[in-house]
Amino acid sequence: MVRDRIALIAYRDNSCDPKKCTMKKLERFGMLRLVNRIPQIPKSTLLLDPTAGVVLSPADRAWVQSVTALDCSWEVLDTANLGPWKGRRALPFLVAANPVNFGKPFTLTSVEAIAATLYILGEEEQAKTILAKFHWGLNFLALNAEPLAEYAAARDSAEVLKIQSEYIG
Repeated sequence: MVRDRIALIAYRDNSCDPKKCTMKKLERFGMLRLVNRIPQIPKSTLLLDPTAGVVLSPADRAWVQSVTALDCSWEVLDTANLGPWKGRRALPFLVAANPVNFGKPFTLTSVEAIAATLYILGEEEQAKTILAKFHWGLNFLALNAEPLAEYAAARDSAEVLKIQSEYIG
């Protein structure tokens, strides 16, 4: 079965440095669509939200047609105001490979977060394609190869959490 690529979207509130913005770079390459108002985020999207009560798993692939990253400063974003998305998902434990936060857990750039999501959902080639636009990008997959492979092989969120506990427990 041939599947369409997952559409990529980023909500950008302009609270971070546009020169370092990974989402603006992907937009320039035509790989993603930027939106600047919350109502522009499709209600059917998988919304990456580190405060979500459900962790991402391969089981989500059955319904995912788009992934939306919240590309903004977490110090100013109030996720309670985002609305009632059924598809809110948090990422499991991963380590950043970007130059600013290299080696730090849970401090991914938006492109790392989207790539991790794509990888876990079984879209490894699409993840590689977007990461290849950054000189450090593919290092993210190398640095997280073991956990990403395990998360991508999990059945559901409960199993992803069990795997995650082996890395942080």
